Amino acid sequence: MPKRQRFYSIFSPPSLSMSELVKTTLDHDSTDLLIEKWLEHHNTGHDAYHEWFRDVRERRHEHFGKQIIAWNKGMFAPENVFCRTVDTGRLIPLDRTWTTHVYHHHSMQERRRSMMPVVLTMLPELMLLRGMHDSGCDEIYIIVTDLKRQEMDDVTEYFKYACKYCFGRSCKPSIERQIQQEHMRLTHTLHRQHRTPCFPQIDLAVRAILYEKRPRFIVLFSYQTTSYSQIFFTHPSYVPDEDIFYDYPTGCPNPCCTDDCEMIRFPRRGLETASVLQIKTKERRKCVKAKEMCNWIDCDVTFGEYPAQNMSASGSSDGSEASVDSSHERPKNLGQVCSKCKLVKYCSAEHQRNDWEEHKRVCVKPPC
Repeated sequence: MPKRQRFYSIFSPPSLSMSELVKTTLDHDSTDLLIEKWLEHHNTGHDAYHEWFRDVRERRHEHFGKQIIAWNKGMFAPENVFCRTVDTGRLIPLDRTWTTHVYHHHSMQERRRSMMPVVLTMLPELMLLRGMHDSGCDEIYIIVTDLKRQEMDDVTEYFKYACKYCFGRSCKPSIERQIQQEHMRLTHTLHRQHRTPCFPQIDLAVRAILYEKRPRFIVLFSYQTTSYSQIFFTHPSYVPDEDIFYDYPTGCPNPCCTDDCEMIRFPRRGLETASVLQIKTKERRKCVKAKEMCNWIDCDVTFGEYPAQNMSASGSSDGSEASVDSSHERPKNLGQVCSKCKLVKYCSAEHQRNDWEEHKRVCVKPPC
């Protein structure tokens, strides 16, 4: 029998194959090119992002292993700016590129509008968010819209409410009616304003990416000059720390603007201002738990765990072998802190030597 045609529904898991949006993919080489252009532009004079990195130099959370931004040596370049990852606790440079998937309305393609300016507009934010994750951010997803500020606020609240109560599971009839009513209101409102893409297309793309790709975050971009671009995080632990980013630039070129005038809604106040989608599914998912791993990228040793050890075998009187679990007798691997900068840990001196070529760009003795 032929497969049944899948129809769009706000309460059923969608698929990206159902989306009518056009996908443009920018590979790692395109990202490198954008970073070079951004550096050429922002190193020519006074720039808010350059000044922020210069003023930060080294800013860390009060607890070891928490987030940190460090630029201790060399000129302003991604390979010299290091960021603590939230998933492995490593201190890695911001020069790790990614693949960007940009979903947009077909009218932009007909007008031959390139997607590279979209990524260039929020490149420093993407570099920081990519640098905050050792894994899971090799691919970044952006949905391009023309939503105005109030419309973006309404759409943000809708996704936060819908994901909290009905993402991947059934909800109460009263909540289901509220979600349906809000979905219809947003659909009619954006249709009257001739927004492209329409709200059902935005809703389908966002939920399909959440279901199929499980990203760390999704960007809802708006090219309206009076609006802003929203970043949806899929877990609270992925949100940048307020202690580090409380004075991060708003992105607005007008020096007279207030903090509320921002081109990208970067959560400078941590969880207080972040848009976190509370995603829960019927499937059993692993709990998101931050690790503290050896700083060498090719090492998989996690500190605070018992080291791997083969089960010891002892011969019994009848010649059989018995396995003895002695994990409670083995000490935990606590790692060795770098004696100079005190910023990273290694499981062995050999791995510290292997990582030195990269770590030496940030390793300096802290001031007394």
